[in-house]
Amino acid sequence: MRIHPALIRLGFGAFCAGLSVLTVVEAPTSLLWFAALGVTEWGYWLAPLALLAWLPGWRHAQPARIGAWLGLAAALLLLSPLFRAAALVQAWPDGVPTFVRDAVPRSTATALPRPAPIVLADLFRGVSSSDVGTRTVVYATRGDQELLLDLYLPAGASQAPGVIVIHGGSWQHGDRAELAALNRYLAARGYVVAAVSYRFAPRWPFPAARDDVREAIAFLKAHAGEYGLDPRRLALLGRSAGGQIALSLAYAAYDPDMRGVVALYAPTDMKYSYEHPSNPRVLDSIAVLEAYLGGNPSQAPAAYEAASPIRFVSPATVPTLLVHGERDELVFPAQSERLAARLVQAQRPHYLLRLPWATHGCDANFNGPCGQVSTYVIERFLASVMR
Repeated sequence: MRIHPALIRLGFGAFCAGLSVLTVVEAPTSLLWFAALGVTEWGYWLAPLALLAWLPGWRHAQPARIGAWLGLAAALLLLSPLFRAAALVQAWPDGVPTFVRDAVPRSTATALPRPAPIVLADLFRGVSSSDVGTRTVVYATRGDQELLLDLYLPAGASQAPGVIVIHGGSWQHGDRAELAALNRYLAARGYVVAAVSYRFAPRWPFPAARDDVREAIAFLKAHAGEYGLDPRRLALLGRSAGGQIALSLAYAAYDPDMRGVVALYAPTDMKYSYEHPSNPRVLDSIAVLEAYLGGNPSQAPAAYEAASPIRFVSPATVPTLLVHGERDELVFPAQSERLAARLVQAQRPHYLLRLPWATHGCDANFNGPCGQVSTYVIERFLASVMR
Protein backbone atom coordinates (compact mmCIF):
# COMPACT_ATOMS: atom_id res chain seq x y z
CA MET A 1 0.00 0.00 0.00
CA ARG A 2 1.41 3.36 -1.04
CA ILE A 3 1.47 6.07 1.64
CA HIS A 4 0.41 9.49 0.45
CA PRO A 5 3.37 11.95 0.36
CA ALA A 6 1.38 14.44 2.44
CA LEU A 7 1.10 11.89 5.24
CA ILE A 8 4.82 11.18 5.05
CA ARG A 9 5.50 14.90 5.43
CA LEU A 10 3.09 15.08 8.35
CA GLY A 11 4.72 12.11 10.06
CA PHE A 12 8.20 13.53 9.52
CA GLY A 13 7.21 16.91 10.91
CA ALA A 14 5.52 15.31 13.91
CA PHE A 15 8.58 13.17 14.64
CA CYS A 16 10.90 16.19 14.50
CA ALA A 17 8.56 18.20 16.70
CA GLY A 18 8.28 15.41 19.25
CA LEU A 19 12.05 15.04 19.41
CA SER A 20 12.63 18.78 19.68
CA VAL A 21 10.27 19.07 22.66
CA LEU A 22 13.05 17.44 24.68
CA THR A 23 14.90 20.76 24.52
CA VAL A 24 12.34 22.22 26.94
CA VAL A 25 10.72 19.32 28.84
CA GLU A 26 12.18 16.82 31.27
CA ALA A 27 13.14 13.45 29.79
CA PRO A 28 10.97 10.69 31.31
CA THR A 29 13.31 7.73 30.58
CA SER A 30 17.03 7.05 30.25
CA LEU A 31 16.69 6.59 26.48
CA LEU A 32 14.97 9.94 26.13
CA TRP A 33 17.61 11.55 28.37
CA PHE A 34 20.19 10.49 25.77
CA ALA A 35 17.94 12.00 23.12
CA ALA A 36 17.62 15.19 25.19
CA LEU A 37 21.41 15.41 25.42
CA GLY A 38 21.56 15.08 21.64
CA VAL A 39 18.98 17.73 20.81
CA THR A 40 20.28 20.26 23.36
CA GLU A 41 23.95 20.00 22.38
CA TRP A 42 23.76 18.96 18.70
CA GLY A 43 20.41 20.54 17.85
CA TYR A 44 21.96 23.12 15.54
CA TRP A 45 22.99 20.23 13.26
CA LEU A 46 19.49 18.73 13.37
CA ALA A 47 17.52 21.94 12.73
CA PRO A 48 18.18 21.96 8.93
CA LEU A 49 16.88 18.38 8.76
CA ALA A 50 13.61 19.45 10.38
CA LEU A 51 13.24 22.10 7.68
CA LEU A 52 13.12 19.39 5.03
CA ALA A 53 9.40 19.39 5.77
CA TRP A 54 9.34 22.66 3.79
CA LEU A 55 10.50 21.11 0.54
CA PRO A 56 8.31 22.00 -2.47
CA GLY A 57 4.85 20.46 -2.27
CA TRP A 58 4.06 21.39 1.30
CA ARG A 59 1.06 23.50 0.22
CA HIS A 60 -0.71 20.73 -1.72
CA ALA A 61 -2.65 19.14 1.13
CA GLN A 62 -3.66 19.91 4.68
CA PRO A 63 -1.51 17.13 6.27
CA ALA A 64 1.52 18.42 4.35
CA ARG A 65 0.95 21.95 5.56
CA ILE A 66 0.64 20.77 9.14
CA GLY A 67 3.84 18.75 8.73
CA ALA A 68 5.69 21.76 7.37
CA TRP A 69 4.69 23.97 10.28
CA LEU A 70 5.62 21.24 12.73
CA GLY A 71 9.03 21.04 11.06
CA LEU A 72 9.49 24.79 11.44
CA ALA A 73 8.52 24.64 15.12
CA ALA A 74 10.99 21.77 15.60
CA ALA A 75 13.81 23.71 13.93
CA LEU A 76 13.24 26.68 16.24
CA LEU A 77 13.21 24.45 19.32
CA LEU A 78 16.35 22.67 18.17
CA LEU A 79 18.10 26.03 17.86
CA SER A 80 16.76 27.30 21.19
CA PRO A 81 19.72 25.99 23.28
CA LEU A 82 22.03 28.07 21.11
CA PHE A 83 19.78 31.12 21.51
CA ARG A 84 19.73 30.61 25.28
CA ALA A 85 23.51 30.21 25.37
CA ALA A 86 23.85 33.47 23.43
CA ALA A 87 21.55 35.20 25.92
CA LEU A 88 23.64 33.88 28.80
CA VAL A 89 26.83 35.17 27.20
CA GLN A 90 25.19 38.53 26.44
CA ALA A 91 24.50 38.99 30.16
CA TRP A 92 28.15 38.53 31.09
CA PRO A 93 30.16 39.70 32.94
CA ASP A 94 27.24 40.16 35.36
CA GLY A 95 27.64 37.72 38.22
CA VAL A 96 31.05 36.42 37.11
CA PRO A 97 33.57 36.96 39.93
CA THR A 98 36.55 39.09 39.06
CA PHE A 99 39.06 36.35 39.87
CA VAL A 100 37.59 34.37 36.93
CA ARG A 101 36.59 37.22 34.64
CA ASP A 102 39.95 39.00 34.71
CA ALA A 103 42.23 35.94 34.51
CA VAL A 104 44.51 35.64 31.48
CA PRO A 105 44.39 32.03 30.21
CA ARG A 106 47.53 30.11 29.36
CA SER A 107 48.34 29.80 25.69
CA THR A 108 51.09 29.02 23.20
CA ALA A 109 51.88 30.31 19.74
CA THR A 110 49.89 27.44 18.20
CA ALA A 111 47.15 27.10 20.85
CA LEU A 112 45.32 30.27 21.78
CA PRO A 113 42.64 30.54 24.47
CA ARG A 114 38.96 30.79 23.60
CA PRO A 115 38.35 34.30 22.23
CA ALA A 116 34.70 34.28 23.36
CA PRO A 117 32.33 31.99 25.25
CA ILE A 118 30.59 31.06 21.99
CA VAL A 119 32.24 31.10 18.56
CA LEU A 120 29.60 30.23 15.97
CA ALA A 121 32.09 28.89 13.41
CA ASP A 122 33.48 26.43 15.97
CA LEU A 123 30.07 24.79 16.27
CA PHE A 124 30.72 23.29 12.84
CA ARG A 125 34.48 23.32 12.28
CA GLY A 126 35.35 22.24 15.83
CA VAL A 127 37.49 23.75 18.57
CA SER A 128 41.07 23.35 17.47
CA SER A 129 44.01 22.15 19.55
CA SER A 130 47.56 21.41 18.55
CA ASP A 131 48.86 17.87 18.97
CA VAL A 132 50.10 16.84 22.39
CA GLY A 133 52.07 13.85 23.58
CA THR A 134 50.22 11.07 25.38
CA ARG A 135 51.30 8.11 27.46
CA THR A 136 49.64 5.62 29.78
CA VAL A 137 51.27 4.62 33.05
CA VAL A 138 50.42 2.37 35.99
CA TYR A 139 50.16 4.49 39.11
CA ALA A 140 49.18 1.74 41.58
CA THR A 141 48.27 -1.94 41.87
CA ARG A 142 45.39 -3.26 43.96
CA GLY A 143 45.63 -7.05 44.12
CA ASP A 144 45.62 -8.18 40.51
CA GLN A 145 44.21 -4.88 39.23
CA GLU A 146 46.49 -2.26 37.71
CA LEU A 147 45.27 1.30 38.07
CA LEU A 148 46.17 3.44 35.07
CA LEU A 149 46.29 7.07 34.18
CA ASP A 150 46.59 8.73 30.78
CA LEU A 151 49.01 11.64 30.59
CA TYR A 152 48.56 14.50 28.12
CA LEU A 153 51.89 16.29 27.93
CA PRO A 154 52.50 19.72 26.39
CA ALA A 155 55.53 20.03 24.14
CA GLY A 156 58.64 20.89 26.12
CA ALA A 157 56.80 20.83 29.44
CA SER A 158 58.82 22.14 32.37
CA GLN A 159 57.31 23.09 35.70
CA ALA A 160 53.88 23.10 34.09
CA PRO A 161 50.77 23.21 36.29
CA GLY A 162 48.79 19.98 36.44
CA VAL A 163 45.12 19.05 36.13
CA ILE A 164 43.90 15.68 37.41
CA VAL A 165 40.72 14.63 35.57
CA ILE A 166 38.25 12.15 37.13
CA HIS A 167 35.60 10.57 34.92
CA GLY A 168 31.98 9.93 35.85
CA GLY A 169 29.81 6.83 35.58
CA SER A 170 27.81 6.51 38.83
CA TRP A 171 30.99 5.23 40.54
CA GLN A 172 30.32 1.88 38.82
CA HIS A 173 31.57 2.29 35.26
CA GLY A 174 33.05 4.85 32.90
CA ASP A 175 36.49 5.27 31.41
CA ARG A 176 39.36 7.71 31.78
CA ALA A 177 39.47 8.07 27.97
CA GLU A 178 35.98 9.58 27.84
CA LEU A 179 35.55 13.23 26.85
CA ALA A 180 39.27 13.60 26.20
CA ALA A 181 38.92 16.71 24.02
CA LEU A 182 39.22 19.02 27.02
CA ASN A 183 42.32 17.12 28.19
CA ARG A 184 44.01 17.71 24.84
CA TYR A 185 42.85 21.31 24.77
CA LEU A 186 44.36 22.10 28.17
CA ALA A 187 47.58 20.19 27.46
CA ALA A 188 48.05 22.10 24.21
CA ARG A 189 47.95 25.28 26.28
CA GLY A 190 50.62 24.27 28.75
CA TYR A 191 49.02 22.02 31.37
CA VAL A 192 50.09 18.50 32.25
CA VAL A 193 46.78 16.63 32.31
CA ALA A 194 46.32 13.25 33.98
CA ALA A 195 43.07 11.33 33.38
CA VAL A 196 42.72 8.76 36.17
CA SER A 197 41.09 5.34 36.46
CA TYR A 198 39.79 4.15 39.82
CA ARG A 199 38.11 1.11 41.37
CA PHE A 200 34.36 0.72 40.97
CA ALA A 201 31.48 0.04 43.34
CA PRO A 202 29.82 -2.13 44.46
CA ARG A 203 32.90 -4.38 44.68
CA TRP A 204 34.93 -1.44 45.92
CA PRO A 205 32.64 0.96 47.80
CA PHE A 206 33.58 4.38 49.18
CA PRO A 207 36.27 5.43 49.98
CA ALA A 208 38.12 3.21 47.47
CA ALA A 209 37.70 5.53 44.48
CA ARG A 210 38.68 8.60 46.49
CA ASP A 211 41.74 6.85 47.90
CA ASP A 212 42.79 5.71 44.42
CA VAL A 213 42.75 9.26 43.10
CA ARG A 214 44.71 10.40 46.16
CA GLU A 215 47.29 7.72 45.31
CA ALA A 216 47.40 9.00 41.72
CA ILE A 217 48.15 12.50 42.97
CA ALA A 218 50.97 11.19 45.15
CA PHE A 219 52.35 9.28 42.15
CA LEU A 220 52.30 12.40 39.98
CA LYS A 221 54.10 14.41 42.63
CA ALA A 222 56.76 11.70 42.99
CA HIS A 223 57.35 11.67 39.20
CA ALA A 224 56.88 15.39 38.62
CA GLY A 225 60.34 15.91 37.16
CA GLU A 226 59.86 13.09 34.66
CA TYR A 227 56.62 14.61 33.35
CA GLY A 228 57.61 18.27 33.43
CA LEU A 229 55.04 18.91 36.17
CA ASP A 230 55.11 21.54 38.88
CA PRO A 231 53.88 19.51 41.90
CA ARG A 232 53.01 22.69 43.78
CA ARG A 233 50.41 23.81 41.24
CA LEU A 234 47.66 21.22 40.87
CA ALA A 235 43.91 21.26 40.32
CA LEU A 236 41.21 18.60 40.25
CA LEU A 237 38.50 18.37 37.60
CA GLY A 238 35.68 15.83 37.78
CA ARG A 239 32.42 15.12 36.00
CA SER A 240 29.31 13.77 37.74
CA ALA A 241 30.50 11.00 40.11
CA GLY A 242 34.05 12.13 39.33
CA GLY A 243 33.08 15.61 40.45
CA GLN A 244 32.03 14.23 43.83
CA ILE A 245 35.40 12.49 44.15
CA ALA A 246 37.24 15.67 43.13
CA LEU A 247 35.36 17.84 45.63
CA SER A 248 35.76 15.28 48.41
CA LEU A 249 39.51 15.16 47.92
CA ALA A 250 39.92 18.90 47.56
CA TYR A 251 37.79 19.74 50.60
CA ALA A 252 38.39 16.98 53.15
CA ALA A 253 42.19 16.87 53.07
CA TYR A 254 44.08 20.14 53.12
CA ASP A 255 46.82 20.09 50.50
CA PRO A 256 48.58 23.42 49.82
CA ASP A 257 49.57 22.15 46.38
CA MET A 258 45.90 21.75 45.36
CA ARG A 259 45.05 25.19 44.05
CA GLY A 260 41.45 24.65 42.93
CA VAL A 261 38.73 22.21 41.95
CA VAL A 262 36.28 22.05 39.05
CA ALA A 263 33.12 19.94 39.37
CA LEU A 264 30.70 19.50 36.50
CA TYR A 265 27.15 18.38 37.39
CA ALA A 266 28.35 16.65 40.57
CA PRO A 267 26.47 15.37 43.62
CA THR A 268 27.66 17.26 46.70
CA ASP A 269 25.40 16.06 49.53
CA MET A 270 24.83 12.32 49.56
CA LYS A 271 22.05 12.23 52.13
CA TYR A 272 20.20 14.97 50.25
CA SER A 273 20.65 12.90 47.08
CA TYR A 274 19.08 9.91 48.79
CA GLU A 275 16.17 11.98 50.08
CA HIS A 276 15.61 13.62 46.68
CA PRO A 277 16.11 10.78 44.18
CA SER A 278 16.00 11.10 40.43
CA ASN A 279 13.28 9.51 38.31
CA PRO A 280 14.16 5.79 38.50
CA ARG A 281 13.21 5.39 34.84
CA VAL A 282 16.08 7.77 34.04
CA LEU A 283 18.51 6.73 36.79
CA ASP A 284 17.88 4.68 39.91
CA SER A 285 19.92 7.03 42.06
CA ILE A 286 18.96 5.29 45.31
CA ALA A 287 20.42 1.99 44.09
CA VAL A 288 23.52 3.83 42.84
CA LEU A 289 24.08 5.49 46.23
CA GLU A 290 23.55 2.27 48.16
CA ALA A 291 26.07 0.47 45.96
CA TYR A 292 28.64 3.23 46.37
CA LEU A 293 28.18 3.93 50.09
CA GLY A 294 27.35 0.46 51.38
CA GLY A 295 23.67 0.91 52.16
CA ASN A 296 21.14 3.63 52.93
CA PRO A 297 21.84 6.61 55.23
CA SER A 298 20.65 4.67 58.28
CA GLN A 299 22.90 1.72 57.51
CA ALA A 300 26.00 3.73 56.55
CA PRO A 301 25.70 7.20 58.12
CA ALA A 302 29.46 7.70 58.38
CA ALA A 303 29.98 6.98 54.68
CA TYR A 304 27.21 9.41 53.66
CA GLU A 305 28.79 12.09 55.83
CA ALA A 306 32.37 11.48 54.69
CA ALA A 307 31.40 11.36 50.99
CA SER A 308 29.52 14.70 51.09
CA PRO A 309 31.79 17.59 50.08
CA ILE A 310 29.26 20.10 51.41
CA ARG A 311 30.06 18.92 54.94
CA PHE A 312 33.71 19.94 54.63
CA VAL A 313 33.44 23.55 53.49
CA SER A 314 35.62 25.70 55.73
CA PRO A 315 37.57 28.97 55.69
CA ALA A 316 40.42 26.98 54.07
CA THR A 317 38.39 25.51 51.20
CA VAL A 318 40.13 25.86 47.84
CA PRO A 319 38.64 28.01 45.03
CA THR A 320 35.84 26.13 43.34
CA LEU A 321 34.20 26.18 39.92
CA LEU A 322 30.83 24.45 39.63
CA VAL A 323 29.15 23.82 36.26
CA HIS A 324 25.57 22.59 36.17
CA GLY A 325 22.76 22.40 33.65
CA GLU A 326 19.45 23.64 35.03
CA ARG A 327 17.67 20.79 33.21
CA ASP A 328 19.77 18.02 34.72
CA GLU A 329 17.51 15.00 35.31
CA LEU A 330 20.21 12.79 36.88
CA VAL A 331 21.92 15.10 39.38
CA PHE A 332 19.63 17.96 40.25
CA PRO A 333 21.10 21.48 40.00
CA ALA A 334 20.20 22.00 43.67
CA GLN A 335 23.34 19.96 44.44
CA SER A 336 25.61 22.69 43.06
CA GLU A 337 23.35 25.51 44.24
CA ARG A 338 23.41 24.31 47.84
CA LEU A 339 27.19 23.91 47.79
CA ALA A 340 27.57 27.40 46.30
CA ALA A 341 25.43 28.81 49.13
CA ARG A 342 27.67 27.11 51.67
CA LEU A 343 30.76 28.57 49.96
CA VAL A 344 29.16 32.01 50.18
CA GLN A 345 28.68 31.52 53.92
CA ALA A 346 32.33 30.50 54.28
CA GLN A 347 33.41 33.46 52.10
CA ARG A 348 35.40 31.20 49.79
CA PRO A 349 36.13 32.11 46.15
CA HIS A 350 33.86 30.21 43.79
CA TYR A 351 31.67 30.48 40.72
CA LEU A 352 28.57 28.50 39.81
CA LEU A 353 28.11 28.46 36.03
CA ARG A 354 24.42 27.78 35.42
CA LEU A 355 23.46 26.59 31.95
CA PRO A 356 19.69 27.07 31.51
CA TRP A 357 19.27 24.78 28.49
CA ALA A 358 21.64 21.97 29.52
CA THR A 359 21.12 18.48 30.87
CA HIS A 360 23.49 15.98 32.48
CA GLY A 361 26.65 15.32 30.50
CA CYS A 362 26.19 18.46 28.42
CA ASP A 363 29.89 18.82 27.63
CA ALA A 364 29.84 15.55 25.67
CA ASN A 365 29.85 17.75 22.57
CA PHE A 366 33.07 19.69 23.09
CA ASN A 367 32.14 22.02 20.21
CA GLY A 368 28.54 22.57 21.32
CA PRO A 369 27.11 25.39 23.42
CA CYS A 370 27.86 23.75 26.79
CA GLY A 371 31.29 22.57 25.66
CA GLN A 372 32.34 26.00 24.43
CA VAL A 373 30.96 28.01 27.35
CA SER A 374 32.32 25.66 30.00
CA THR A 375 35.76 25.49 28.37
CA TYR A 376 35.91 29.30 28.23
CA VAL A 377 35.23 29.50 31.97
CA ILE A 378 37.36 26.50 32.97
CA GLU A 379 40.53 27.79 31.35
CA ARG A 380 40.09 31.18 33.00
CA PHE A 381 39.38 29.62 36.37
CA LEU A 382 42.49 27.43 36.11
CA ALA A 383 44.60 30.42 35.09
CA SER A 384 43.37 32.35 38.11
CA VAL A 385 44.23 29.64 40.66
CA MET A 386 47.52 28.43 39.12
CA ARG A 387 49.40 31.73 39.35
